[in-house]
Amino acid sequence: MTGLVESDDSKTGLNRLAKIIAHSGLCSRRDAEKMILEGRVSVHGTVVTDPATSLADWQGVAVDGTPLSAPPDVQLYRFYKPLGALVTDRDPEGRKTVYDLLPKMGPGAPRLLAVGRLDINSEGLLLFTTSPFLKRKLELPDSGLARIYRVRAHGIVTDRQLAALEDGVTIEGVTYGPVTVERETQKESGLNRWYRFTLTEGKNREIRKLAQHLGLQVNRLIRVSYGGLTLGSLARMELKEVSRARMFELFGVGTERKSTWPKAKPKATKPGHRKAAEKKRAAKDGRRMGVGRAPNSTRNTRRPPRGDR
Repeated sequence: MTGLVESDDSKTGLNRLAKIIAHSGLCSRRDAEKMILEGRVSVHGTVVTDPATSLADWQGVAVDGTPLSAPPDVQLYRFYKPLGALVTDRDPEGRKTVYDLLPKMGPGAPRLLAVGRLDINSEGLLLFTTSPFLKRKLELPDSGLARIYRVRAHGIVTDRQLAALEDGVTIEGVTYGPVTVERETQKESGLNRWYRFTLTEGKNREIRKLAQHLGLQVNRLIRVSYGGLTLGSLARMELKEVSRARMFELFGVGTERKSTWPKAKPKATKPGHRKAAEKKRAAKDGRRMGVGRAPNSTRNTRRPPRGDR
């Protein structure tokens, strides 16, 4: 599925120019709007300065005189975000970001977009995608995708207090949706306890604020699942692509495309190995065609009657 994008206008099938530029992977939608206002974007040779301009697709669009590339194929990745990394592409204070930790994928690799966020003091599963539309689809609370976190917290809380979160709660004027909290049966030390929080929205520091509301102090937070995708056996800072079949099963996308990442170079063969392999293959093909078989071969070549098959 190349260029997954949801049309801004379902009747005409047109999309805003800034959205098309962003979907190409060149930059964010906000940066694209800025480029348009600065007169850096042209369509079929004509400079366009209105961000509201709508087009059918990316063809004919150029930025700074360079033709826009076709939108990247839809790809989705799981990544283990470690503690101490910010989920942003750049930080004014120069702190470490997840983009500093991603493995180098080589030239031609599409731009990866982080799905949602994890606090600098949180760790675990972080999704990346090449599609702005899929990113938005996975982030919206309306999608109802479950996010599951393992939380270690200091303090004591009753089952009644935990159950009350299932009806939602308002804290300091902010309303939080239903949250399910389960106690884990792992060995506990002192007043530290492990809990499993399941929620379908991702408001800023939501779990920490809910825990504080219950009188708990979070000292470790690990996201272990997002929309059915799990942290699994990922090592810290490991990036692993989600299969197209799995993407389609969970989110209804990703079955028609092939990966655009540069393919690994074929293993080098030792001198003489290729010729030997060719001779072996030729001999095999010859036997299939009857070449080299003795005229009076006793091999039974008569096909059995249809009823005996």
